[in-house]
Amino acid sequence: MTSEAMIAFKANLKQAGLQLIAERITMAKSAMDNAQEAANSEGKSSAGDKYETGRAMGHLEKDMYARQLAENMKELSRLQEVKTDVIYTTIQTGAFVRCEEQSFFIAAGLGKQLIDDRSIFFLSPYTPLAKLLLHKKAGDSFLFNKMSIVILEVY
Repeated sequence: MTSEAMIAFKANLKQAGLQLIAERITMAKSAMDNAQEAANSEGKSSAGDKYETGRAMGHLEKDMYARQLAENMKELSRLQEVKTDVIYTTIQTGAFVRCEEQSFFIAAGLGKQLIDDRSIFFLSPYTPLAKLLLHKKAGDSFLFNKMSIVILEVY
């Protein structure tokens, strides 16, 4: 694969990640609005505390979505800073790592994604696995789930 193709591939991965996070942000905002609306529409009832409980549950739900939104906003900010126009020789933020059975993109914690018919694990640079991979290069190996995995390619 040429340098230009490697850079284009990583740019494609970053774009897919940005799009995924944008979708998560939209969903969290919508869910927050729905939870707030549900809490606000909880009517007074003769059942006494039922009204207060319903409102409290709505507010708890809204707070949960607010935390998800904040986390997604942080993830978006981190991913926007990732440089994909550099070919790395050692693993660091922005590197694509190909092993025999897995491929990793060290950029944002988005889990396993299917990009161009390839399964790629998007790892946050702050995860234990990413920290384990840090500064390794092609030809190095690492132990994961009691298996020795060889790094075939880094860029």
